Amino acid sequence: MTTGWLIKVRRFVEARLSPEGELGLHMTVGVVLMLIAIVVFHEIAEEVMGMDDITVLDLQVANWFNQHAVPWITACLLVITHLHGVIGAITLACLLAWYLYRQKATYWLFTLVITMPGVMFLNVLLKYIFGRARPSFETPLLDALSTYSFPSGHTATATAMYGLLGAYLICQTDRRQWRRRIVIALAAFGMAALVGFSRIYLGAHYLSDVLAAMAESYGWLAICIAGMSTLRRRRHIRQTK
Repeated sequence: MTTGWLIKVRRFVEARLSPEGELGLHMTVGVVLMLIAIVVFHEIAEEVMGMDDITVLDLQVANWFNQHAVPWITACLLVITHLHGVIGAITLACLLAWYLYRQKATYWLFTLVITMPGVMFLNVLLKYIFGRARPSFETPLLDALSTYSFPSGHTATATAMYGLLGAYLICQTDRRQWRRRIVIALAAFGMAALVGFSRIYLGAHYLSDVLAAMAESYGWLAICIAGMSTLRRRRHIRQTK
């Protein structure tokens, strides 16, 4: 009885770690990353709602950037932040969709179609759940915004979009070119972080808003990619039977 149970457990674990399995390593990694993202988001949200130390750091960072703003940096970050607003994000997502279509990356295109609207809806939902007010300054760098602050919508959509593009490019890169893969991953993360930094610098969001948005978005992206990969593998297995 015990031996049979151990065999079943071993087979289950082997199936979850199989690189080729229908519900193998890709799904395991996706679920693990999603769970990590949920834990990180929960910890940040709990500290924000509890007015813990992170909220003090939020105010210190926000006030420092507002008081030490440099005109040319402000101008550059205004371009970046406006480029990744709702209209800009939709435009960039459409360009990415066109690129994936031209590359005949059908499953990646489907993943994009699910990921972007999903992360936008999720972000709006979370904003209304937490209802956090935005930063306020005597001399703001941006016009006052009426929407809630936590988490950052600009950062969430940028993280999802650049994360998906980075994941696609990494998958298209030979596994032996690990340096190139690292560069792609860092570039994707850097673009998302730059958008997040622009929101903090311009006083539209607190640091914790941006960190929570990145956690939220990476978690959603991980499960979307894993789910679409499962669909692709399942279809392939059925076609080969």
